[in-house]
Amino acid sequence: MMGLIILIIWFSLIIGIPFGCFGSYERTLLSVQKQKALFVFGDSLFDPGNNNYINTTTQFQANWSPYGESFFNPPTGRFCDGRIIPDFIAEYAELPLVPSYFEIGKDHFVHGVNFASGGAGCLVETFRGFVIDLKTQLKYFKKVTKDLKNKFGRKKSRQLLSNAVYIFSAGNNDYFNFDTTYPKHEYANMVIGNLTSVIKGIYKEGGRKFVILTLGPLGCTPGSRALNFQQGNKSGNCIQQLTTLAKIHNSILPKMLKQLQQHLPGFKYSLFDFFKVASERIHNPSKYGFKISKTACCGTGPFRGIYSCGGKRQVKEYKLCKNVKDYLFFDSGHLTEMTYKQVAELLWNGTVDVIQPYNLKSFFHLPA
Repeated sequence: MMGLIILIIWFSLIIGIPFGCFGSYERTLLSVQKQKALFVFGDSLFDPGNNNYINTTTQFQANWSPYGESFFNPPTGRFCDGRIIPDFIAEYAELPLVPSYFEIGKDHFVHGVNFASGGAGCLVETFRGFVIDLKTQLKYFKKVTKDLKNKFGRKKSRQLLSNAVYIFSAGNNDYFNFDTTYPKHEYANMVIGNLTSVIKGIYKEGGRKFVILTLGPLGCTPGSRALNFQQGNKSGNCIQQLTTLAKIHNSILPKMLKQLQQHLPGFKYSLFDFFKVASERIHNPSKYGFKISKTACCGTGPFRGIYSCGGKRQVKEYKLCKNVKDYLFFDSGHLTEMTYKQVAELLWNGTVDVIQPYNLKSFFHLPA
């Protein structure tokens, strides 16, 4: 027994760890080998508050009331009244809340990191200078992988990275910011080409398990309906051109993922049909426990679709609904916590009609 204690002290001194801290380090090392982790990339559907830390405008932030009111006090910067999809996935996976990249501490990245940025697109040009585009999110991820290798060594960090799940909500803002000089299919191929490049970059660092959300019906948000109304369509119907762009994007995604699977050894993916899940709730809200699906809880103008929630953006006037649980959308373009929870539940244990070939519950336990 004495020999074992001496050996542990000797080992701790060699690797530069105070003996009193060895227990915690040993536990961390073991947790790296067995630990599930979630790395999050994308836009405001997933942003936990990264945009609080960059030089941007309030158009791309949400760190004030009434954002967060259903769960967080003070508001964190999530574009929602409460928790968002990655928060629920972390809970189901028995992980702590995945921290924003700018809030990771010395050890917190062991469970994953959230790099998502409200307004970000796959294209660098999308809201350039105001957001953290997907390519820059990859650059930040590479910094984290470097820190992991320095802390735990190449083999252990590689194990964590290959077992981790990488989830994306990306492309929405590229189409809201659509460059009409391009043919639609050519533009969509450019967007997905950039997404592919980032996925390959993560794969090169050791990532193997990727979850991609399709785009939702972009033309049917309260913001899109309000714009349509202001342009003379007083019925406030969806903007079909935007939804068509989303459909084109979604038709290319599965082909891209299958190609990656064919060419990258060990690459696994799961594709979630966010378009279908969101559309069903927009067109049949009462079936899913909602009363209102066309109008936002927070905002102003037609359908409360003007992006003014909280009064900190260009338009200061806003109205707030009495019961957020009645609403599908919280503001002009973002869903409520209750909606995100339903989406996360389907991501976690949904069937092949919405997520395939794996749901996240099985994906987390799938060996890399």
